[in-house]
Amino acid sequence: MAVPHEHADHFVARAQQEMGSHAAVDPARHCQNHSRHRLNCPRFACCLTHEPPTTHDRSTRRKGPGRAFPRCMTHCELLLFLRTHEVLTVTRRFATLAVGPTLLFAALASIASPVPADEKAETPFNGKDLTGWVVEGTATFEKDGRKQPNWFAQEGEIRCAGKGFGFLRYDKPFADFRFTLEYKLVKNGNSGIGIRGVKYTGRADTRPSFASYELQILDDGGKEPNSHGTMSLYRYVAPKAMAARKAGEWNQVEIECRGPKIRVTLNGQVVQDVDQSTIDEIKNKPLKGYLSLQCHGSVVAFRNLEIVDLTGE
Repeated sequence: MAVPHEHADHFVARAQQEMGSHAAVDPARHCQNHSRHRLNCPRFACCLTHEPPTTHDRSTRRKGPGRAFPRCMTHCELLLFLRTHEVLTVTRRFATLAVGPTLLFAALASIASPVPADEKAETPFNGKDLTGWVVEGTATFEKDGRKQPNWFAQEGEIRCAGKGFGFLRYDKPFADFRFTLEYKLVKNGNSGIGIRGVKYTGRADTRPSFASYELQILDDGGKEPNSHGTMSLYRYVAPKAMAARKAGEWNQVEIECRGPKIRVTLNGQVVQDVDQSTIDEIKNKPLKGYLSLQCHGSVVAFRNLEIVDLTGE
């Protein structure tokens, strides 16, 4: 997005007027909901932040009920205004503001076009049915003389009745990706999230926990981190912390895989930061495969699923 010189002059003047000669953020004008400072430029909606977030703040950005707002934008266009009125557009992962002898950096919210990462984002669950998903393992059960689905969509959630064992696999493989979702367990519940898995055939060696990875989900609050606990790479790597909420509450998960590196946050806390190439037991695990949700004998629900394909970034 290029800005004509006459608008560049206007923008610089407004920025200096609003922010002062040193571009210090006025706390009184700081937006309490979004942690953003807004410039009232008539042509642009600008967001300036005094506290740059990490690149993983997007764990709080999700759709639907219970949505939380990130502290600031994750992708902004930064316009470099030279005193000669030369304009250069660059992209940054978070917004920054600085004033120097020749440069003014102003972070602009992209209101005309989506940010690059969002262009790759997809919502694997349509909120109504399980289109795009494959049930593996226990698919139905008997209740009142009728067959009932073990996996189903209800009230904008993917729900599992908790009968038997198996997986709900998203029928599209990914190599590098960011997968965000929320889950809710019942008391003493057990579930999991498969990453980079294969198609489950009923054989143990096709389970994610053997063929690739299962991120364990348990109602195990209060226990010490262990290789079978919540957000462990099940049987291989214990989590850095036990960050799950109590049964009946929603938990926010972000899983990011880039090559051999796996980073997981649970409720805003980093619980896995692993490079599998440095661990003999898992260094040959696949770097591409399917995402899945596990049924392990207990009721579980998932919502606000989003996948961003990071391949090639």
